Formats: sequence, C-alpha cells, structure tokens
Amino acid sequence: MTEPSSPAGSQGLRSNTLGVGAITFLVVSAAAPLTAVAGGVPLAMLLGNGAGIPLTFLLVTAILFLFATGYVALARHIRSAGAFYAYTAQGLGGRIGGAAALVAILAYNAMQIGVFGLFGAATAGLFVGLGFSLPWWVWTYVGIAVVAVFGYRRVDLSAKVLTVLVILEYLVVLVIDGAILLKGGDSGLSSTPFTPSALLSGSPAIGVLFCFAAFIGFEATTIYSEEAREPRKTVPRATYISVFIIGLFYMLTSWLMVVGAGADKLVPELQGLADPTSFLFNLAERYVGHWVVVIMNVLFVTSLFAGVLAFHNGVARYKYVAGREGLLPDPVGVTHPVFQSPHVGSVIQTIIAVLVTTLFVVTGQDPVLAMFSWLTNVATLAIILLMASTSFSIVAFFSHQPGLESNVLVTKILPVITGVILLALVVHITINFGGIAGASGFIAILLPSLVVIAAAIGFIAAARLKSTDPERFRRLGAGQVA
Repeated sequence: MTEPSSPAGSQGLRSNTLGVGAITFLVVSAAAPLTAVAGGVPLAMLLGNGAGIPLTFLLVTAILFLFATGYVALARHIRSAGAFYAYTAQGLGGRIGGAAALVAILAYNAMQIGVFGLFGAATAGLFVGLGFSLPWWVWTYVGIAVVAVFGYRRVDLSAKVLTVLVILEYLVVLVIDGAILLKGGDSGLSSTPFTPSALLSGSPAIGVLFCFAAFIGFEATTIYSEEAREPRKTVPRATYISVFIIGLFYMLTSWLMVVGAGADKLVPELQGLADPTSFLFNLAERYVGHWVVVIMNVLFVTSLFAGVLAFHNGVARYKYVAGREGLLPDPVGVTHPVFQSPHVGSVIQTIIAVLVTTLFVVTGQDPVLAMFSWLTNVATLAIILLMASTSFSIVAFFSHQPGLESNVLVTKILPVITGVILLALVVHITINFGGIAGASGFIAILLPSLVVIAAAIGFIAAARLKSTDPERFRRLGAGQVA
C-alpha cells in the first residue's frame, strides 16, 4: 500500500500515529527491562546498598511519580518533540532552552552509543556459543545499520517491533520471578529488603543512582507528543503507566533476586562472581532450568537492540526540533516526504554512532568497561540535570501563566522538591564520576565536562538566534499548539 505523501522538505512529523500502548512500549523499551535487571541491578546491589535495592526502587519510583505530576501538566500545554528542551525554553527562557537542547542531544547520543558497546559484546558472546566468532565491533556496526533503517522510516514500524521484543523480555523475567516466588527462595520469602537498615546499608547514594539510571527513557513519552493520538490524554496516561510498570517490575524482580540468593548471602555471592551480570542467569538456572538461560541470552541481545532503537528515535526527534527552531542548521529540521520521519536527524545520528564506535575500536577500548560504562554514565548525568531544569521550568512556566493550572501542589511544591533532589544527585554524580563510571585521570574529568560543553554550545546557538532572528528566538520550545 502506498504511503500518503507530504510536500518535499515537510516540517511535520506523522501526526495521529501513536496511541497509549505504542508510546508506552517505545518508552519501556528504552528502559530495557531485561538489560536493567540482568546488568544494572546486580551492580547496584554489589556497589550500592545490597539487599536494600528493592526499597530504593520504591523510593525512586515515588520521586519519579512526583516529577511526572508537573511534567504531564506542562505536556498538556506544550506539544513538542523537544520535550525537556521545549519545557526549559518555555519556562526558563530561550538561551537556557538552547543549552538544554544540546545537553539532551548529547544525553541520548551517549546513551544510545554506549548501549551499542554492550550490544556488540553481548551479541559476540551469543554467537561464540553457537560456534560463530566475530569481534564485538562487527556486531555493533550491524546493529547501527539495522537501527538506521528503522529510524529512517515510520515511527509506528519501530513501535511494532519494540512491542514484540518488550513483551518477550517481561515474560522471561516474570517466569524467573514466578519460580523463585513459588519455591520460596533460598530461605523463605523475606521482608528484609524493605527495612530501613537494608536501605541504609553499603552505599545508598550509589544504589539510588543505579536505580535512577534504570529508569532512563521513561521521560520520552512527551517526545512523541506531536505523533500521538489525542496527546492531551495519551501522553499523560503513557507517562504514568510507564513509571508504574517499570517501577513495579524493578521493585518486584529485585526483591525476588534478593530472596532467591538469600538476603544475608547476596553480597558475598555477588563478590564471588567473575562477572556480576551473570547473577540473574545463575538464579534462572537454579530455579527454572538451563532452557530459560538459553532464551535469556537471546532476549538480552534483543533487549539491547530495543534500547538502542528507542534512544535513536528519541535523539533524532531532538535534532529535528533543534533544526526546525533554528538551533541547528535548517536542513536538520525537515521530515521525510513519504515517512514523515525525522530522517535527517536519524542519518546524522547513524553517522555519529559509526564515528564514535570507530574511535573506541581504534583506541582499543573495552566495549563494556569503557564504551558502555563511560557513555551511559554521561547520559545519566545529563538526563538527571535535564529533569532538574524541567522541574524548575514547571514552576516558572505556571507562575508566568497562573490561569492554566490551579493546583499549587502540582505546579510549584512538588516540582521544587523533585528539582532539589535531582540537583543533589547531579552534584553527587559529578563529584564521584570517576568511581561510578570506572574512569580515571583525564577521562574522569573530560566525560562529565562534555555536559558543560554541550550546554555552552546550546546557549551560544540560542544567543546567536536571538540576534539574527528575534521572532524565531521568542518561539523557541513553543512546538505545536497543545
């Protein structure tokens, strides 16, 4: 069937394309549930607060619900694929908005490319088990090529693929959860993980950071607002559903992982593993059987693919909006005449992914300990900073237009509380970046500095726009009429 066309150089994304379910799957896939519980949760337990991670997930989920109340209130009045950038520009002004735009582009670039490192390593490991050995970077380049095709075409095609992959991810982890629950774990079901002593054990701050990182991507619901059906209803519903599903899943699964090992045996067991990310696979073999481990190995790779595809879609839209509104060159701000996708931003993202991957290959860096760890931690720092700026933007926006929302709790009190919490996390990550990311020396200073550099470039680009086109500057972040 022939796709409907729009004029060449169209500046509109394909509207009325995505419902609540499609947006939710695009967002939940970015959170990469299997990747998070198999890769992130064991590290959070080992380096953070051990058996207290389930309660930590509960607290982080609560904080994100508080953040979401103001976030979706703003989404009802600003409909833009620029999300964080648009909200910051409309709340705190165009120059700060320009800084937010470039920080967002850096964040999603870093997250996507970092995950590509883990994708290449995991895929290489999977095929070695099948007797087919290729270097990790070959699989990374293959992944970049496949993602490029999906990112160039219609977004609902990506949504359909991600829906299948995410459902399979959840099912395999829920099978493991069910087996541990039915068998009573190592020494019976325990409430220990939900006690204050467990929460405060080890390094709670690191545990909180890992838990926040596991949610990265949930905020992308608003990125698809220009392509959503009934966005005033669809985007808020998808946001709340995403936070609820992701939070409940992480809390339940991490609790059962503690129960499966035994609360008092958990950290010693993790310390004894050559690779802590094998922990969930060991539990799966112990409580379900080897057959599920084989399936998990495949789904771990598809989980990573779903994540990089979702982040690719996100960063392409940020670039598109930045081009459409004058922060990047105008040609970036057009959509495909047939697919109405942000195809220029998608192609640019593909080129950047190839170049950065090649840099890590040429310099002989480890795809997991360097490419994945370094870049995803830069992304986490940048996104938490964007969430903090958005929190204060909510207060400023509704203060300037008090008639839009009457609930002071939603428009002022909760955003200030979440903004302060998020800023505290930004400071902690920045001070301890080397230890958290596994970087040292110059690299430990350079990586978090990329956020400052991106913000400076965005600020300068917005200031330039103000001097050359004041009217366009005035409309930064306005997006479509919500």
